[in-house]
Amino acid sequence: MSTTRVDGNPATSRAQDAIRILLIIAAAAEPLPPPAATEHPAADRPPDAVAVLESQVRLQKLDFWVRNPDFLADELLNEFERHGDLECYRQAAAILDSDEPHVRRYPMLRFLFGAYESLDDALAVLTSTGLVVRRKRGSSARVHRHDYYLTRSGRDAADRILREEPLFGYFVERTRFVARLADGQRGTHLKDRQYEQEEYRNTMIGEHIGSIAPRVRERLDRYAVVLGVSAS
Repeated sequence: MSTTRVDGNPATSRAQDAIRILLIIAAAAEPLPPPAATEHPAADRPPDAVAVLESQVRLQKLDFWVRNPDFLADELLNEFERHGDLECYRQAAAILDSDEPHVRRYPMLRFLFGAYESLDDALAVLTSTGLVVRRKRGSSARVHRHDYYLTRSGRDAADRILREEPLFGYFVERTRFVARLADGQRGTHLKDRQYEQEEYRNTMIGEHIGSIAPRVRERLDRYAVVLGVSAS
């Protein structure tokens, strides 16, 4: 259940943010080989880590698509346009024909490197319980990257949510779908893809990125005419 911020935009609770971020990391993190199978494992790799999601930029961009179904639908239409994948068209139509663009949309602020929302509170929940380990890359003078290691406990928790918590079924489905959409792409690539959206790019720094649902609906309707199907 969401609350409303003083600016009128919906907001999630700390616990909801923690679960969403855990599910994103579980869906998008790259599996790690067992330590015994690696001749020279990274010295700072947590001993119980099973997967890693590299960079805060990547995590933020994946979170943007989960939190903004209208932008996700437009990206799906881009995939449909590039590859002719009808499943991407159907997924975009399902999003726009539902109430997702209204009740599932949690806007993010535009900063220097695109969409951003502080993840510190959510990550504090995950790290304090041993579900995720955050590692800083760089030096004490300049941290250039954060990596997020999913532990065995974190994987078990994500799997348990999938099996036993139907209330979070939406986020399980969305995070897995977004992870497939971004498979193999670094955070800077995802950032560039999102900057191709004029509304995203032109949002003033420090302001919330607005909805593009009406424009995406018009685009979907045009494709529906071409395909000879009903868009709603």
